[in-house]
Amino acid sequence: MPVVRLNFNRLPYLGVFALATDKIAILPSRFSVRERVVLEVLGVPVVRSSVGRSSLIGILTAANSNGIAAPDLLVAEEETALGRHGTRVARVPGRFTAIGNMVLANDHGALISPDLQDEVASLIQEVLGVPVERGTIADLKNVGAAGVATNRGALVHPDASGDELRTVARVLRVPVDIGTACGGVKYVGACVVANSHGAITGENTTGPELGRIESALGFI
Repeated sequence: MPVVRLNFNRLPYLGVFALATDKIAILPSRFSVRERVVLEVLGVPVVRSSVGRSSLIGILTAANSNGIAAPDLLVAEEETALGRHGTRVARVPGRFTAIGNMVLANDHGALISPDLQDEVASLIQEVLGVPVERGTIADLKNVGAAGVATNRGALVHPDASGDELRTVARVLRVPVDIGTACGGVKYVGACVVANSHGAITGENTTGPELGRIESALGFI
């Protein structure tokens, strides 16, 4: 099954603590996680790490198959761990550290928060190797928290407007749908970790939500 329910340390908000690309899955080093399940579903090597000694990997970093954008909080051993499978890692300077909340990316493009400065946008574009464009989802600037995207599809906050959905589809070059996860949470980026092979989501995600996740991310 391409979408599986599980928790980390009994917590269902997997997108807060982890991220995945078509090359690696990054999990918090100090959490109890069923790695075998993650490996089977996502189909990529698992890396255990932290960012600035924090387990909030999904909030603090944004990534695709080309690279990882992380805040200056990153320490040397973490940078080494994140780059272990040949993934390029770039430190993003500035006052915004929640890069993962502010970037929604796949291997085709990246939608970024309007609050990010030009030099930060340029750095994200360089490390991810894709065009970037500023935008919102459901009028929210935290586009990474409001959506989850792979190279097959994207699922975003259910209050997104038609214009916003068209922008996400154009920038990421994938079909886009709306939905929730974890029993009605609209910030699907905080709930779901996905790549082109599969997705994991919190155990309290309902059956209808699972169906929408599978459909939106291109697994059915």
